[in-house]
Amino acid sequence: MSASTWDRFAEKLRQASRKKSVRTPFGVRMSDGASFLVGDGEPRFWLESRGSAGDRALSSMDLFQVGDAFIAGAFDINGDVVAAFAARRVFSDFHPIVWTKRFAPLALGARGQRKKDDEAIAAHYDEDADFFRTFLDSEFRCYTHGVFTADTEPLEAAMANKMRYAYDALELGPGARVIEVGGGWGAFLQFGSEQGARVTSLTLSRASEAFMNDLAKERGYDGATVVRQHLFAYEGGGEMYDALVNMGVTEHLPDYETTLRKYAALVRPGGRVYLDAVAMRRKHHLSSFMSRHIYPGRSTPMVLHDYLACVARSGQFRVRTVIEDTHNYMLTCRAWALRLDAAREQVVDRWGQEMYLKFRAFLWGSTAGFVTGQLEAYRIVLERLGTPDPAPLTP
Repeated sequence: MSASTWDRFAEKLRQASRKKSVRTPFGVRMSDGASFLVGDGEPRFWLESRGSAGDRALSSMDLFQVGDAFIAGAFDINGDVVAAFAARRVFSDFHPIVWTKRFAPLALGARGQRKKDDEAIAAHYDEDADFFRTFLDSEFRCYTHGVFTADTEPLEAAMANKMRYAYDALELGPGARVIEVGGGWGAFLQFGSEQGARVTSLTLSRASEAFMNDLAKERGYDGATVVRQHLFAYEGGGEMYDALVNMGVTEHLPDYETTLRKYAALVRPGGRVYLDAVAMRRKHHLSSFMSRHIYPGRSTPMVLHDYLACVARSGQFRVRTVIEDTHNYMLTCRAWALRLDAAREQVVDRWGQEMYLKFRAFLWGSTAGFVTGQLEAYRIVLERLGTPDPAPLTP
């Protein structure tokens, strides 16, 4: 490309940086060696193109193309990776056709939505369980945030804190029947079973189902059950549960009213619901990169005020606790990203460079989202309204 082409690109980046209040100085180096700086001061990071594909993507000023180019290895980020992902808003991300395709299943009715949810969840979670274990905590393999008592606390301790908090908040005892929405890699199935609860975990992923069944068999969790079925299709055999756990699945259930009605059909009066979730201030506001490569389908961060309004309108639940957890989720994503980077050779060797770069963008990008406040996180405890069966009196 000519020098004038790169000069025009540099000016576009500088204008976008000023317009969108991206104050972090950074540098761009094209594949022919041409380079320029954006912002004032020492650059915190460099975007370095490795060839014509990287040149085209970066100069397009389009986040969709930039994301595709990153996971294809067409350009790299050198320096402060969190600052780089925090500055990604200099690129445009206006793609109405992508948004329309994501939410077209809403017109298909409940059955069509469930089918698309099944496909979307499988697209993310049906990877080899060993892949996720390269960056998740080693004790519970929990794929939502931990609760840190200090920024330097190990991830394993933070996850144990979160499991204990959830279990205690549900006021469970030995023999309690718990339904879990989205069992993942068996985090709460393990913790709850070890406390004596009888946990039924729902999942849409074959890999998750197989992993949890093996876990329950190996550890002798006789009261544990794994069901591969969508929450909306699950009937529960007509028996009510003492509590419901949803760790990080509210994002995949954006129809709050339908979800709460289903919770009410499964949880006994007086029973509790624990959930934690990533949140944003606007619904359906995922980036095109996330929608295409990480969470296809209808997945969207929770909007707290919308969710709580639905709880109030439901007439079936009351809010017991809301805890803001943004910093905890930032620490969790940072820990995951560091572990993934440390396992780079293993990940690339077993699952390929694209998988590594896709999740590198996901985890560091999420860390940056929490740092900038674009993303938030919450823990919520609800109580099912109604009159519970009276406890037996002790003489």
